[in-house]
Amino acid sequence: MTEINKSKKELIINVHQQGMDIALLENKAIIELHKESHLQSLSVGDIFLTKPRKLLPGLNAAFINMGIEKDAFIHYSDLGPQVKSLIKFTNLAIESKLSPDLDTFVLEDDLHKTGNIVNILPKKTNLLVQVVKEPIGSKGPRLSCDISLAGRYVVLIPFVNTLIVSKKIVQEEERKRLIVLCESIRPQNFGFIIRTAAENSTIDDLRQDVMDLQTKWKQVVEELHNAPIIKKILSEQDKTTTLLRDLINDSFDKVITNNKNIYRLVTSYIERMAKRHNIDVELYKGNIALFDFLDINRQIKNSFGKIVVMPNGSYLIIEKTEACHVIDVNSGNRMIQSSQEESAFIVNKEAAVEIARLIRLRDIGGIIVIDFIDVKKLEYKNEIYKIIKESMSGDRAKHSILPLSKFSLCQITRERVRPEVNVKIDDQCEQCNGTGKYTEHIDLITAIYKKLIHIIQQLNLKKITLEVHPFVHAHLTKGLCSIQRRWWWRMKQWTRIKSNNTISTHHYKILDEDNEEIII
Repeated sequence: MTEINKSKKELIINVHQQGMDIALLENKAIIELHKESHLQSLSVGDIFLTKPRKLLPGLNAAFINMGIEKDAFIHYSDLGPQVKSLIKFTNLAIESKLSPDLDTFVLEDDLHKTGNIVNILPKKTNLLVQVVKEPIGSKGPRLSCDISLAGRYVVLIPFVNTLIVSKKIVQEEERKRLIVLCESIRPQNFGFIIRTAAENSTIDDLRQDVMDLQTKWKQVVEELHNAPIIKKILSEQDKTTTLLRDLINDSFDKVITNNKNIYRLVTSYIERMAKRHNIDVELYKGNIALFDFLDINRQIKNSFGKIVVMPNGSYLIIEKTEACHVIDVNSGNRMIQSSQEESAFIVNKEAAVEIARLIRLRDIGGIIVIDFIDVKKLEYKNEIYKIIKESMSGDRAKHSILPLSKFSLCQITRERVRPEVNVKIDDQCEQCNGTGKYTEHIDLITAIYKKLIHIIQQLNLKKITLEVHPFVHAHLTKGLCSIQRRWWWRMKQWTRIKSNNTISTHHYKILDEDNEEIII
């Protein structure tokens, strides 16, 4: 018997000429959207060989040349405890071919938590770095020397000998079992972070994952030999494989794509890495665009505007600054309960669920302030806080949520490692061309009349054609005593008026007898 409350998760991969759009659906509602462009130069997880461009002793940080417009930034705390071993190994690997195994490599002492970056990174230091944050706004990428290679079940960390188990694996017996298994296959001078997906995995699953990660590390070492400065040493996997790696579990049901190569990639990955999960992979061959067929584009348009209307009639207003987002909850027409407090509580509960979805979907980061409709009862505030915490529990980005304040404000901080997902859903207004200003119809008619008088007097033209929007055409020609006839009586010259669908309601064209527009 199936569980009624079990959510159905689907991964939709839409490949197009500019790149790829990936949507994660839960019960047919979109909860995550990822965009990957062919022109993207770097991604989180990419590993580069580079050198410091400028040291900042006052900030205890450095700017790093990445070969892109904005220099990357690395702080002393991002160097990692094993940075001395990393620099030593990098220089040796550049100068001569090294074995990727670290069995015989002598580790250097760990970096002290307090120190000066100038003493660790002279300007000409060859530095192996990993991207931890993509360029956001006016800020360049954020880097780390704490190199790690993520797999399905474990994360491989060179130059350490530690094992860390995910806190989300709560059963003590399972934690001990995984530690024993991983210790038996852990290479010398490599550490593991055992991921949540490793729960209930077999020794064969773990061993295969570790072998794949060692292959990637071998590629890093080979690429370092005689490498120029600057060079991308290893690209993180594309978003499709990354999402499959991070998301697939027993609650995952289906992957749908419109591309044969992606279909083969996903099928192969699931057969190799997620064979324990019963996941369908479907190749879409329909004539309708995939995102339109699955109603995803409509959901995107409804979710990325400044105003987001909820099914219950209430709505959210989302304002953005460089470092902060403000979300205002409005009741719309929902304040119909006998108690205003009760009505506000109902709207706030529904808004909390929707806001959690929008934060994840739009990948909003930084500081988020939610202005809920004010409620006085403490139990109502606690319930709203509980709902938004539960609704955001599935969010993989690190976040912290504070209880509602005296004025029903909720503050959230959420990790931001990539630019916010930005979908352009607004077309430029044809009336004002985006200026917000337009001419009233009565002023438009007056302006046309004055322009016609001027042209007749200055150019002495006998045949004039006026092209306007169909609505304006109907207004000018309606009735026996139409505006067109009144113009003829006043100007003593007939003006032909022609309807043109391509002209907006607040614009017009005046043409001569050769159908050339008159510019005067």
